Amino acid sequence: MSTAPEHAAGTVPGAAVDPYALDREGLEALVADRGQPRYRADQIHAWLVRGVDDPAEMTDLPTALRGELATRFAPTRPELVAHTVADDGHTHKLLLRFPDGEAIETVLMLYPDRATVCISTQAGCAMGCPFCATGQAGFRRQLTAGEVVRQVVVADAALRSGAVGEAHLPDGAPSRVTNVVFMGMGEPLANLPATLATVRWLHDPDGFNLSARGITVSTVGLVPGIRQLAALGLPVTLAVSLHAATDALRDDLVPVNRQHPLAEVEEVMAEYRRTTNRRVSIEWCLIGDVNDDAEQADHLGAIARRLRAHVNVIPMNPTPGVRWKEPTRARTTAFVDRVRHRGAAITLRDTRGRDADAACGQLLASYTLGAGTRLPAAVGAADRVDAGLSLPTLQRQATDAPARPVGSSDAPDQGRGT
Repeated sequence: MSTAPEHAAGTVPGAAVDPYALDREGLEALVADRGQPRYRADQIHAWLVRGVDDPAEMTDLPTALRGELATRFAPTRPELVAHTVADDGHTHKLLLRFPDGEAIETVLMLYPDRATVCISTQAGCAMGCPFCATGQAGFRRQLTAGEVVRQVVVADAALRSGAVGEAHLPDGAPSRVTNVVFMGMGEPLANLPATLATVRWLHDPDGFNLSARGITVSTVGLVPGIRQLAALGLPVTLAVSLHAATDALRDDLVPVNRQHPLAEVEEVMAEYRRTTNRRVSIEWCLIGDVNDDAEQADHLGAIARRLRAHVNVIPMNPTPGVRWKEPTRARTTAFVDRVRHRGAAITLRDTRGRDADAACGQLLASYTLGAGTRLPAAVGAADRVDAGLSLPTLQRQATDAPARPVGSSDAPDQGRGT
């Protein structure tokens, strides 16, 4: 019997387990408890990397062990329930549903020299950013490490097969995942155990063997989580979703700013760079007539210059329940130029998947509405910020609003929203 308990990998001894939730120590404990040599764990791991989680297909394992694993592995493979394609087949947005009925979004983005997967870490999100489609759905539950890793497995299998469902990938698409960004549904550092376990899984030389620099973890600025990510000892890219460069505006756009104001976030970003020797990124969702003015540009430029950070600007995608829109091209250009003239490195990012319910949470919203239910929406969010109303008022209103059929008079239109 092994002295390393399986629950060290986040499982309960004897319970059915998602094999993708087990780290190497957990797999070794699993086979040792069945009287098998350690190398059997390596064999199982190799099958999992290839997307095979059915022990019956692990043909280099003894028949008896395959039978035991079949009773031990939980049926946790996600089902593809919706799929949208954009950018001439170079962007694939997947809605994956797990056996308990919870659904999350994953995006595969193809480029000439790389394949990037945008993965989710939570079902919904509790951060409450009013311009975010995911935040409107509220927080439902944490994803397990296995559920996070499986999103990469699904994308990698698609690249190897050359198709996602019935849709064929473009000629010349990479044959494997090269980059992973934790920028899907949820706040990665609010689900730190699963996020850190997934980073280890992806970086494992015997696993996906991704470069640490090919992994990006995004956060709204959870300071304790950033410090723990730095302590992991891998120079993964840290991307902080700033969205506002003054506390007054950021308190409304990114409510966690009330717990971790800009000065504290900037300090921990500088710490992260010193610890990892890795340049941090600043993410900025550019919202027309909200955070696209000269004042915000000047403050953002100053922050980025002090941190020697790179700014990524992404014009806002339309979001159901919020009237805000992306800024005009002229205002976008003026904003980017002004930040650059303040001495900061800045890039206007490609808005991939604009014709495929692009913003995080929008494919889920469309699917859920189509099923006859209504997600709680950030009704009045734009009015609140414009009028300077308090965030708690909106949160109480959203919490008090029950879900109801689409036929209700105040239900939003199905699709991408207004």
